[in-house]
Amino acid sequence: MTVGWAVSGCGWVARDHALPALRATPGAAVLAVHDVSPEALARVPEPGTTDLDALLATPGLDAVYVASPNAAHRPLVEAAAAAGKAVLCEKPLAADLADAEAIVAACAGRVLLGTAYDQRWHPAHRRLAALLPALGTVTAVRIAYGCWLPADWSPDGAPHDNWRVDRGRAGGGAAIDLAPHGLDLAGVLLGEDVEELHAVVASRVHGYAVDDGALLHGRTPGGVLVDLHVSYATPDALPRRRLEVVGTRGALVAVDTMGQTAGGTLTHFAPDPVDVPFADTPPFAAQFAAFSAAVAGEAPWPYDSARDLRLHRLLLEALPS
Repeated sequence: MTVGWAVSGCGWVARDHALPALRATPGAAVLAVHDVSPEALARVPEPGTTDLDALLATPGLDAVYVASPNAAHRPLVEAAAAAGKAVLCEKPLAADLADAEAIVAACAGRVLLGTAYDQRWHPAHRRLAALLPALGTVTAVRIAYGCWLPADWSPDGAPHDNWRVDRGRAGGGAAIDLAPHGLDLAGVLLGEDVEELHAVVASRVHGYAVDDGALLHGRTPGGVLVDLHVSYATPDALPRRRLEVVGTRGALVAVDTMGQTAGGTLTHFAPDPVDVPFADTPPFAAQFAAFSAAVAGEAPWPYDSARDLRLHRLLLEALPS
């Protein structure tokens, strides 16, 4: 079965990562794209429309990837679910809790809903998960995930609407954008999610109305400590992306794997360092292949949207109002 896909939201993530991955995914076909901006549609080669109803009426359409600003997720997901289309929605599910709850409710019992946490699918992280038994008793997960995101940031130097620093459309700043990856990934790696979470945020460098950095710490039911440092104020030339899983018999350290590509390194310390090879499959490609297989009925989607909603609620409740 070939799964027919549409993309709603044609910003740089969709343009540079999602659409190329979808085009290369066996068993998937990109049928159309949607955006409220004609300029955004002009930057991708697929047939495009600003009319959501027209998009959802595309013949052969099975699934929609939603990559609009966070506050616009709910109406897009609800419309797709009402039309009977499976939905892969970018993280976070929404800018606030009410919309996230409505998104999950709209799809429950009707269509498949997945959250697009691409870090679940990074080949280094999947290899790391397979090696966890070698660490003995895991005691801590530490993640640093930073970038440089000034108010006028652009992915390619062209004029760009940086909605990620607009509280109304994003729901916050660095914490709501980057911390969901770490919370999800910690749970995926450990097999149990953080259940207790505390956060402090800062607006120290860029001067916009949302946070440009945050520290979050929590604990899983089994007692693993999880520490996240996320930042919009870390220059890209500096060390800024690191994942450490520490146990009683060793540690696994991934450097520069937190991102949209399959790059970076993985090292096993036991205690001497050993480089660990991993595949080169881009995270977006693995994600779309898995979701397409689930839509086609060939394999289950392994991540429950109710669980993703619990993590979203946990994060929002930990962040300052």
